[in-house]
Amino acid sequence: MAGVERVTVTLPDDLVRDIDRREKNRSKFVADAVRRELDRRRRADLSRSLHNPHPESAELAEQGLDEWTRALPDENTEALVDSSAGKPVQWVPGEGWVEGRE
Repeated sequence: MAGVERVTVTLPDDLVRDIDRREKNRSKFVADAVRRELDRRRRADLSRSLHNPHPESAELAEQGLDEWTRALPDENTEALVDSSAGKPVQWVPGEGWVEGRE
């Protein structure tokens, strides 16, 4: 659980009265409102980023994935994965991963 920190916030009287009419726990109400606003701003930032991507990201998107992967350096994939080291497994509903079944 996150810690709690006391802060002082100054609000107009009429706003405090409206909060108190609708909610017993003023702090919870304000915290929920702040969370919603921060989420809204994060979504707005993400939307702006998607509509105005970083120039390098835009170049990558224009190239396309195929061209981008062709431009990657050749690697010896056999050195990365040893297929003989594993054991064959199969997912069986109700049992989970089971070794050696076909």
